[in-house]
Amino acid sequence: MYNGYQFWGMDMIWWFLWIVWILWIFATPYKIPGQRSAKDSPLNLLKKRFAAGEINKEEYEESKLILGKD
Repeated sequence: MYNGYQFWGMDMIWWFLWIVWILWIFATPYKIPGQRSAKDSPLNLLKKRFAAGEINKEEYEESKLILGKD
C-alpha cells in the first residue's frame, strides 16, 4: 500500500510538528510562580532589605554573620 514511503508526506509533517512541540516545551524559558531564582539568595535578599532601608546597619551585619556560617 505505501511501498516503503510511509514516513514521507503527512507522516513526516506530523513527526516534525511533534519534535518542534517537544523541543519548545523543554527549551522555552519560563518562570514558575513561587520558585526562587538563583539571584534571590538569602544574602541578596538581605542586601535588598538593607538598601531599601528596612533594616539598619547593625541588623544587616548581624544577619550577614549568621548567613555566613551556613
